[in-house]
Formats: sequence, C-alpha cells, structure tokens
Amino acid sequence: MTAAVFFGCAFIAFGPAFSLFIFTIAKDPLRVIILIAGAFFWLVSLLLSSLVWFIAMKATNAQDLTLQKGLLIFGCMFSVILQEVFRFGYYRLLRKANEGLAAISEEESSPISVREMAYVAGLGFGIMSGAFSMINTLSDSLGPGTVGMFGDSQYYFITSALMTLALTLLHTFWGVVFFDGCESKRWWVIAAVLCLHLVVSGLSLLNPFYVASIPPVYVIMLLMAVWAFFSSGGSLHNLTLLWTCKRSNAETSS
Repeated sequence: MTAAVFFGCAFIAFGPAFSLFIFTIAKDPLRVIILIAGAFFWLVSLLLSSLVWFIAMKATNAQDLTLQKGLLIFGCMFSVILQEVFRFGYYRLLRKANEGLAAISEEESSPISVREMAYVAGLGFGIMSGAFSMINTLSDSLGPGTVGMFGDSQYYFITSALMTLALTLLHTFWGVVFFDGCESKRWWVIAAVLCLHLVVSGLSLLNPFYVASIPPVYVIMLLMAVWAFFSSGGSLHNLTLLWTCKRSNAETSS
C-alpha cells in the first residue's frame, strides 16, 4: 500500500511537469540550461528566505505559539516576495543573454524567443518548488506509520500531491505572464502575479481544511492558464483552427 501511495502521489505531483520537460525541453540544450538556471534562482530565493525565517525564530520566544504562527505567516509571505524578486532578476539576466545571443548569431536573431524563455524559466521555478514541497512527503509515504490513525486527515498525501501539481503549473503560468508584463512594461501585470502568488500561499496555510484551500487554488490555476495562453500569443482564432483541423483529420481517417 505504501508503494502504491508513493508512486501514485509522485505521478500526480510531477507527471505533468515531467511530460512538459520531455516533450518540449529535453531535446533543446539551450532550454535545458535555462530551466536548470531557473531552478537554481528559485533555490537561492528559498535559501535566503529560510535564513531570514530561521534568524527570526531564534531571536524570539519559542514558547509563544501566537508569535511563532505569525512568524510562519511572515516567512511564507516574505518567501513569495523574494521569489518574485528573483524572477524579475532572472528575466533581466535572460534579456541580456538574449541580446548577446542575437549579436553573435549569423542570422542576427536569437535562437530562442522571450516567450519561450518565459515558459522554460517558469517551469524551472515550478519543478524546484514542487520538489521541495513534496520530497519529504513522498519519503514519509513509504512508512512506517498509518495516516489518520490519531484523527488526522487520511487524504494528506493525495492533497499534498494535488497542491504540488497546482503550484508547479502555476509557476509556469506566472513565468509566462510575468515576462510578458516586463516586456510590455505593464507593471500592474507583475503586481497581479505577485498578489496571486501571495493568495495561493496564504490559502495553503488553511490546510488541513482542504476544502477551503485546494478548490480556490485550482480556480486560480485555470484562470492563470487562460491568461498565460493569451499572453504567449494565443487567440480564439487559433483554438478554432485547431478544432477545425482535428475535426477534418478525424473525418478523413474515418
């Protein structure tokens, strides 16, 4: 049973991200480098925010539960802000690198567009975020122990996997929208990404009241998916052409 829980939750949490990596990134060395660098940037932001939270914990009274809960909320919000600061810094770095690639290219154009970099960088942020969110939970799922024995929720592992899946995809969508806002200098878009990131992180603090946390997170994820689709150049006309093409192919094959 523990092996089934482990593999099931692992596939739920990382299956979509792994598929995106295999089909859209793995074959392009430049995209792989951008994804790894994006994961590194997220890791550095987590390290700095963890350091600040650790210092705050040691400098305060550990017996004051109200204060410690407040520090947890502060650490969560500070981490989100720092992640978005590092996302902006990574955008600036990639923009400079893109200009350099265009300058040395024989075709006088970069081999990768800003929109492609936004998607790959966002996925890098998401994969590393998901790994840190889920790796210890997956380790615990292998046992020993029984979830819910002492009155806790029996759905801890599956809900953790669902939340990790949502955050991984959200980071990808946020990356696309964030970079588009930077390119067009629409600062309200960047502010919206930051606010939505804060909201999602705040909703995670409601756990184990999963009914109050997971549905709103998935609603936000679907809205961000639509926003990212249009930010990356998608349109209703493209969807219509895709549907028409698939329908014609189906009729031809039949």
